[in-house]
Amino acid sequence: MGSMNEVARLAGVSIATVSRVLNNNGNVNEATRVKILKAIKELKYQPSRVAKRLRSKGVSSNLFGVLVPDIENPFYVDVLRGIEELAYKNNSAIIMCNYGQDERKEKFYLEILQSESIDGLIAAPAHEDDVLLKKMVTDGLPVVCVDRGLSGIDVDVVLVDNAAGAFNAVDYLAKSGYRRIAYISGMPGIPSSLLREKGYRDALAANQIPFDNRLVKFGNSKHHSGVVLCRELLEMENPPDAIFTGNNLITLGALETINAMKLRIPEDVAILGFDDMYWANSLNPSLSAVRQPAYEIGKRAVELLIQRIQDPERSCIQMALNTELMKRGSA
Repeated sequence: MGSMNEVARLAGVSIATVSRVLNNNGNVNEATRVKILKAIKELKYQPSRVAKRLRSKGVSSNLFGVLVPDIENPFYVDVLRGIEELAYKNNSAIIMCNYGQDERKEKFYLEILQSESIDGLIAAPAHEDDVLLKKMVTDGLPVVCVDRGLSGIDVDVVLVDNAAGAFNAVDYLAKSGYRRIAYISGMPGIPSSLLREKGYRDALAANQIPFDNRLVKFGNSKHHSGVVLCRELLEMENPPDAIFTGNNLITLGALETINAMKLRIPEDVAILGFDDMYWANSLNPSLSAVRQPAYEIGKRAVELLIQRIQDPERSCIQMALNTELMKRGSA
């Protein structure tokens, strides 16, 4: 017995188009409809899950889609926990999709979510000009963005004040006496990375520390980039005396390199990471970090999504939550 995916492949259409035929909604030309029905018959596809949720306009499926770029990142795990718990309290379930910053994978998952007749979507965009997510918004699906927004379109957003969080961290390092402060950024081009870099630069300027582009490294937000880029910095002729890392996976990679090079923290090099982690106090010395209210981001996203579903015409809200600087032993 075939799947909806197999029906779409055999008919040469998208999963979303198959869903429109099964749900008898949307514009599908007759020739395409016939191809899909023929494929359904040939594969003996039984759309039981879809059939259970076939509904008239205005009736809820109690199902939210959630699209995140990196489930390996503990930040998104905490965001998901907030989403799932509040969704459950509102008698709703979630379908979680991890697209790994791969736009082809993102497209695949968005088609799946459309086929499942979700009530709304909570998503961290691939970038500000994410065409796929913008289309979902303009098509009328209730969407809330987390961690990153979309440019040129009105949409609800929940994130943190990334620039202020980075500024406070680097300002603290500067006022603690560090003068060669390096920055290992996450993936370049995404809004959070750009804003954290702005906070870094602004804090240097506020403390009369000249900007040195050799002290800024751009990675891919993964552990391995922290390992490699930290080593590049520490092997410089005039290495940094402090390193500010752009997310928790980069922090882990940097710590691995510092340990492998047998350097002392903070005597040889200080480290302060964007994103706090529950085990930060277990390290020796304990890790200084910028704490994001990740769980709260997830909860607020669900609240905004429910409001959007109930009142599609309300004005969009852009919510920037505050970070907290956790001053510990590593810086």
